[in-house]
Amino acid sequence: MKVKIVGTGRCVPSNVVTNDMLSTFLDTSDQWIYSRTGIKQRYISTGESNSQLCIEAAKKALKNANLNGKDIDLIIVATITPDKVTPATACLVQSAIGASSAMAFDISAACSGFVYGINIASQFINSKAYNNALIIGGEVLSKILDWQDRSICVLFGDGAGAAILSRSEEDCIKSIECVSVGEKSDCLTCDGLELKNIYVPHQEEFSNNISMNGKEIFRFAVRVIENSIERILNENNLTFDDIDYVIPHQANSRIIEAVIKAKGYDKEKFYMNMSQYGNTSAASIPIALDELNKNGLLKEGMKLILIGFGGGLTYGSALINWKK
Repeated sequence: MKVKIVGTGRCVPSNVVTNDMLSTFLDTSDQWIYSRTGIKQRYISTGESNSQLCIEAAKKALKNANLNGKDIDLIIVATITPDKVTPATACLVQSAIGASSAMAFDISAACSGFVYGINIASQFINSKAYNNALIIGGEVLSKILDWQDRSICVLFGDGAGAAILSRSEEDCIKSIECVSVGEKSDCLTCDGLELKNIYVPHQEEFSNNISMNGKEIFRFAVRVIENSIERILNENNLTFDDIDYVIPHQANSRIIEAVIKAKGYDKEKFYMNMSQYGNTSAASIPIALDELNKNGLLKEGMKLILIGFGGGLTYGSALINWKK
């Protein structure tokens, strides 16, 4: 697709929660958590809303792209933890950055959301109806966690990451694929709004906390990463040696290590930062992308593979030729 990434940004809450801090109220330890997840800490909101995190990430991406809000004509926020049922978080971002003529909406594809957003925005830009799209993955997952369940709450963190896509003369986003596997929808769930009206009494079993089948998610994620890499390499006549970085969803280091062991891939090519952020769902890939960009690790012409997977179940992947 004749679209390229021209800017990135990220924002996390100021409050850091370490594994040792969790061990003060959970039956766990730093060693127990880190050995099973690769996570050492995460950022947890003490009042920052999802929209606030998204707005700050968006402003940083605009600055990085040398654009202003009025240049943006499409805003997509990928999130499962919006501030409100309505308006969409994207509309709050639109107002804050002054993107007065932009179409703005949210999408819900959990941890695959950012790749889904890139796919949607690329199609719009290729239609020549839009020029510059702001894609944000933002989550405040701490509000949908059971903080007494050590198998769940230790995994997640809050944050937002953003990227700006613009029309390009070159095909910089290739082999993008987004797939949903609805028959496995019960593997990762979180109840929404309770059905509560004059005909339906309060539901005792209602819960808006994340619940997941960890073993099934693990198997699904390993398979998705392996198949996505092979698909992209085959479609573009590449070998793994041609790839500079793989940026997978930062769910659990064991998932990525299982892929590396099974396929014999070079571990150094897999960018991992879950030790610092935990699993931030839709925000994890854009946060990682921004770290690579801001740390000067992305050079012109580099090839990146983005891979998201998560609730739905859903997954998405793409080959990015870095031409900022």
